[in-house]
Amino acid sequence: MGRNRHKRKNSHVVIVTSDAAESGMKQFRIRPWMLHVIIVALCIIIGALIGYFAYEKDIWAAELDQTMKQNETIGVLEQEKAELEGQIAALDEEISGLNEEISRLNENIRILSETVSQQVETEGELSGQLEKRFLPTRLPVSERASMDNVTEELMCIFTAAAGSMVVATADGTVTVVSEDPEYGHNVWIDHGNGYTTIYRNQGEVKVKQGETVTQGTTLFIITDESSKLGYQMMQDGAYVNPMDMLEISG
Repeated sequence: MGRNRHKRKNSHVVIVTSDAAESGMKQFRIRPWMLHVIIVALCIIIGALIGYFAYEKDIWAAELDQTMKQNETIGVLEQEKAELEGQIAALDEEISGLNEEISRLNENIRILSETVSQQVETEGELSGQLEKRFLPTRLPVSERASMDNVTEELMCIFTAAAGSMVVATADGTVTVVSEDPEYGHNVWIDHGNGYTTIYRNQGEVKVKQGETVTQGTTLFIITDESSKLGYQMMQDGAYVNPMDMLEISG
């Protein structure tokens, strides 16, 4: 025999039987290392189950605590969401109010614009009327009168009936009241727009130098002795034909 000896291989036999009459007995041969592996695996599983059941309460408590914290976070977020929704609703209401205020202001602006336009138009009309009042376009006598002629000095000679009045042909200021060698008296009126009118008559003067007069103000009263009126007009210092002005005005 050689010196080398075969090591004896140990094995475990697992016998499986059944209560059935016809069933036989089965044997399973398991190596020791396989049995060790199975035992270790079983120990691990059993240890895990024991650890699980031992710490199950703590695990569930931790899960419950985590769930409660999540619920609290969700509650806080929902509350913040509700507050934000309330703020948004308040902002929408404020914006709606601002839009209404803007609409009201726009309407007021429109009304004011129309009012200003009407005022400008009215002021334009009044300005036109006022400007017209300073234009010497009226006849210088209150009643009917006949015009005899226009002299070389561009003086219109009128003959009026007694009781008539010599009147200012436009608004202005009396600048001169003086004696006239031919007509007795003369009155000069500056109308403030470049026009000056001159009235010559033998009647009594009814205005004073520096007095403000309006269109139609009485300057003289015509009598039988003062039926003649000499009427002149100057524009920017130069004599013009008064009848041209009357014709322009219609």
